[in-house]
Amino acid sequence: MRTILDLHKAPIGVFDSGLGGLTVVRQIQEHLPRENILYIADQLHVPYGGRPLEEIKGFASDISRSLISSGCKAIVMACNISSAVSLKSIQTDFPHLPVIGVIHPGAEAASKSTKNGRIGVLATQGTVLSGAYTAAFASINDQFQVTEAACPKFVPLVENDQCGTQNALDAAEEYMAPLIQAGVDTVVLGCTHYPFLLSAIRAIAPEMNYIDPAVSAVKNLITLLESHHLRNDSSLESHCILSTTGDLCQYKAQVCRFMPSPYHYEEIVSTIIQDGTSSLIRLFAGIL
Repeated sequence: MRTILDLHKAPIGVFDSGLGGLTVVRQIQEHLPRENILYIADQLHVPYGGRPLEEIKGFASDISRSLISSGCKAIVMACNISSAVSLKSIQTDFPHLPVIGVIHPGAEAASKSTKNGRIGVLATQGTVLSGAYTAAFASINDQFQVTEAACPKFVPLVENDQCGTQNALDAAEEYMAPLIQAGVDTVVLGCTHYPFLLSAIRAIAPEMNYIDPAVSAVKNLITLLESHHLRNDSSLESHCILSTTGDLCQYKAQVCRFMPSPYHYEEIVSTIIQDGTSSLIRLFAGIL
């Protein structure tokens, strides 16, 4: 049986369809430097955006359950579309476990930031179709005017190291057009890949305020860990293990770009997710 001390030391599980969730990992390392992290990039299925919502729900459910079976004490769905279609079901199935997404934290942050009540959301096609952001904003203030833009080109640009290219600028100009026309003053980066494209997006509309939901999500995570008495206050060195369901060699090269110093990780591994279990189940056994 695991002791309270074991639970404190257990890793926080984080996942996304690809590299985008590393923005959340970096926020956790900055604000919770003693916490251990286990991250899964589901690059076998990236991008999630154009897939059927029920299929995405299956991916997110299997990965969440694999992280839980691997001993994680909390789960962060660092993926907007996964948060939209799977968060409630995993929270219901594991009521004792802190499980958070990124949509409501992002909506809350944007609600506090906007001055004119006109808010834009850049997101994947699936997230836009789910209506999750519109619902989140309506639950906060039904007077907000929300304009969403699906951005199918953005995730491939990030995954293929095209963030600083003319293609990125062209895509940003295309997707920001309806938001500019709507007169929004605050924009939610509604996919964890999108902060990597912020320089291109900001070049199109520098006057707008941009919200990275990862920042607010980690604040929520801190609150939940403390309320569940799960925050790790150990003086031992923390560990961060990054894994992918895709090509391991490619992933290692990508991680070096997206997890620069001073952010650290101890191991980059390959994993297989099947029926809610994974090859990561004993990964932390020799560390913690």
